[in-house]
Amino acid sequence: MVVATGMATELGQISRLVAEAEAQETPLEKRLNNLGRRLVWVMLLISALIAVAGIITGRELLLAIEVAIALAVAAIPEGLPIVATIALARGMRRMARRHALIIRLSAVETLGATGVILTDKTGTLTENRMTVSTIELVECTLTVAGTGLETRGDFTVSGAQPGGKVLVLLDELLRAVTLCSNASLQQESSNAARVNGDPTETALLIAAAKRGIHRAALQQAMPELREEPFEPETKLMATFNRMNGSVLVSVKGAPESVLPHCVAMRTSRGDVAMKEDDRRSILNRAHSLGLRGLRTLAAATRVETGKETGKDTDPYEALIYLGMVGLLDPARPGVKDAIRRFREAGIRVVMVTGDHAATARNIAVELGLTTADSPAETVQEARMLLGREHELSKSELNQIQVIARATPQQKLGLIDRFQKQGHVVAMTGDGVNDAPALKKADIGIAMGIRGTAVAKEAAAMVLQDDDFSTIAEAIAQGRVIYENIRKFVLYLFSCNIGEILIIGLTTIANAPLPLLPLQILFLNLVTDVFPALALGVGRGSPAVMTRKPRPAQEPLLTGRHWLLIGAYGVLMSLSVLGAMAVAVYGLGFGHQQAVSVSFCTLALAQLWHVFNMRDQRRDWIRNEISANGWVWAAIVLCVLLVVGAVYIPGLNTVLDIVSPGPAGWALIIGMSLIPLLLGPMARMGCSKLTQNSGPHEAGIP
Repeated sequence: MVVATGMATELGQISRLVAEAEAQETPLEKRLNNLGRRLVWVMLLISALIAVAGIITGRELLLAIEVAIALAVAAIPEGLPIVATIALARGMRRMARRHALIIRLSAVETLGATGVILTDKTGTLTENRMTVSTIELVECTLTVAGTGLETRGDFTVSGAQPGGKVLVLLDELLRAVTLCSNASLQQESSNAARVNGDPTETALLIAAAKRGIHRAALQQAMPELREEPFEPETKLMATFNRMNGSVLVSVKGAPESVLPHCVAMRTSRGDVAMKEDDRRSILNRAHSLGLRGLRTLAAATRVETGKETGKDTDPYEALIYLGMVGLLDPARPGVKDAIRRFREAGIRVVMVTGDHAATARNIAVELGLTTADSPAETVQEARMLLGREHELSKSELNQIQVIARATPQQKLGLIDRFQKQGHVVAMTGDGVNDAPALKKADIGIAMGIRGTAVAKEAAAMVLQDDDFSTIAEAIAQGRVIYENIRKFVLYLFSCNIGEILIIGLTTIANAPLPLLPLQILFLNLVTDVFPALALGVGRGSPAVMTRKPRPAQEPLLTGRHWLLIGAYGVLMSLSVLGAMAVAVYGLGFGHQQAVSVSFCTLALAQLWHVFNMRDQRRDWIRNEISANGWVWAAIVLCVLLVVGAVYIPGLNTVLDIVSPGPAGWALIIGMSLIPLLLGPMARMGCSKLTQNSGPHEAGIP
């Protein structure tokens, strides 16, 4: 019965929500814009004060105004949004090359702060390549040979071929799981087949094909009348098929969901009434399979005599238990190493699966998420967590590594639990039902191969290879992008503060100006933009994944960074003013030549200052800045432009610069190295003054 079409359907409503969501500024964009706006007013105020101070101290009115305007233009980092955009675009391009497609720009910033990853098991941590390896009948256990798409394989009991009665019971179980399916199988050779559908169902079809049972033939002989689709809440599925004037009901699902509906069990002696002890025994066998890492499914059946349609009957009433299937899904290669990387980066990985707790625990031990002797509290069922009267404490929540028997709806509650404890949560998903959880998570991660269109639209990032280790690469790149932006902002502001201090101190002291207006603008155009661009596209420090995630609410520039900006600015201003003083009083230079010395000193000091942006845990020679080819290209280009400003006729006239001579160049090079040589000491001093800096700042300049 059709009850809705198009946008009126559940799928349509989800699509409408996605379509109506308005694009908003990312938190990073907001922080940069707010920072820029505040900076504009501060710099305008400082420039106005410098102009007034210059006029009061007797400086020419026009020159004082020109200096103030040039200083205001130079001090405001108008290249900030351009450099930030380039840094984001290049970083996102690197992520795409590593098969991580960023859908929402905000994901780049969120990746760097992610502290918890809630991940599905099947297909993400495992290969989603199911193979039936064990079948538990009521009276015996059969081992199934053959893997993958092989449709040949033996069924053995304790290494021996099963007897006739066992084979009859086996075939009945395989017939039930084959009918209760939506997958299809096409035989391509005598030993191989092509399958289409859910990996669990295709694995069951392959196991049945090994006994010569094929879904197409069964469907032709026993037409399907009705289907009760699988529901995550019930963990059950049923089909009704016509069979010789009766209706055959076939059921499959989680053992703990099937058994409460069973009143009998099929044995070689016929149907035997099922008692509570029998149910407990079967659940214990399911637990044993789970401890071996097998996914378990139980099968049951019922025959409705004299009913041709199967209408209006409860499919899960008075069932006869047939047996249980154990499916093996091997862990993905590289997942264990990715989990180790996450642990080193201070990121928790929590497995959230619909499987049995024992199965999930086994895979978790294999992948290194937990250990065999870990407390029982590390593995919890979703209904137990969400059914508690009181919220979990942070310590209790931090103990949990595996959440079993979770439905898509319960994932929303789990995300909420972690977010309330202050965690930035990433969530993986692939189905339509995962879309709300992907939307609610701080960063939703959809699977690109097996993921649905709705899941991809709701997600902030898509894994184009469905590989869990790709998330580690994406988080590393997210951290690198954020640190690169922080580095070039720190670099730009410290250079601008240096220029302000140079002009401000000489104005207060009523000393000759060490920089002229056009020289300030030239430095702003040359030595600010190109090195900042180079910092923005750097590959980052290899140690980026050895630090804890930064707090989500941490500003782009913390108190420690502002101290560093001031310290670096003081070093640059003192080196420039010192160079000019030595040029005038030590070398006897005239005013024009002394100004040329201060101009070149500041230009080179700003260029060398780029190396102060290195990770403080790396050495001076080998670090992410010295390994950045763009930095060296920017330095070479800027040095050529500065030298050209001194010696190119016409340009040196416009800038009012003359050659400083050999002695002047020696002075320029020596004094320009002071900020680079004393920069580490300034950084150590700022670190001591801000002892409350978190460990996440250890690698930030």
